[in-house]
Amino acid sequence: MRLVRALCDIALKALSREFDRMYSDIGRPSIPPERLLRALLLQILYTIRSERMLMEQLDYNLLFRWFVGLNMDDVVWDATVFSKNRDRMLESEIASLFFQAVVEEARALDLLSDDHFSVDGTLIEAWASQKSFQKKDSDGKPGDGGNGSANFHGEARKNETHESKTDPNARLYRKGKGKEAKLCYAGHVVMENRNGLAVKGCLTKATGTAEREAALEMLEQAAGHKRRTVGTDKAYDTRDFIKRTRAINVTPHVTQNRNGRKSAIDRRTTRHEGYAKSLRCRARIEEIFGWLKTVAGQRKTRFRGEARVGWMFDLGLAAYNLVRMRKLAAETA
Repeated sequence: MRLVRALCDIALKALSREFDRMYSDIGRPSIPPERLLRALLLQILYTIRSERMLMEQLDYNLLFRWFVGLNMDDVVWDATVFSKNRDRMLESEIASLFFQAVVEEARALDLLSDDHFSVDGTLIEAWASQKSFQKKDSDGKPGDGGNGSANFHGEARKNETHESKTDPNARLYRKGKGKEAKLCYAGHVVMENRNGLAVKGCLTKATGTAEREAALEMLEQAAGHKRRTVGTDKAYDTRDFIKRTRAINVTPHVTQNRNGRKSAIDRRTTRHEGYAKSLRCRARIEEIFGWLKTVAGQRKTRFRGEARVGWMFDLGLAAYNLVRMRKLAAETA
């Protein structure tokens, strides 16, 4: 945690001007945004389920107090006060800026590859039940028998005609054939292949084309004059995706999809040794998603709305990078 705290402080220092804008000029002193962000990082790193449990840990755990920046005799924040101040953080873009600052810190330490990347997406289950997915023109109230009387079996439910009354931004989506449909969001990550660090990330609504559209948008942001490669799975094996990646000077190392169809990737790409290496490195991106869903607790989000879920997704990626950078720094020391 000493190394994580040191790395975190460097990123927070780069955001000092943004934090200064968040301080109020009137009223009683609020919780410093830097401490709020450190507390949220602890909640992710130690898989703490709620703000109330976090405040309980912060009350007696000296490690938590040291990491956040509280003295031994400082009064711990009330859980409701912390939640209200956390909402102030969620309304800003601090999580995205903090993630970018961590990435720039890794680049300064020469931990990033500038040539070879991987991209993939995953589903994050929304904080909404299946019974909340009702017709858009309905009032969203359960029947006379309560919520237990709601019965949607045999009813054709589509995102075009239905929406969740709990989280309207969530979309009903099925991962594949034989899988159940869930209300969820789609999280997307671009990983550099040298050390497996996340360099880009975003959250979108879950659709059949969300993975490819988000990947193209993130790759365009990182595009340059230098030729780069990107490894993907079979879901990206479409002629449009391959054409557009090549147009932005990115060589698509896409896993061939020959399941009853012809792959859009031919021998011009697969014959090179780098193609096989990209596919081997691409599998490491699953480690990021696995960490986010288990340690960071984002298998099922606790927030509602695309903006808030995306805020925590960015902060989770920043926390993952800090943990990886701590290990990499220890290896190179």
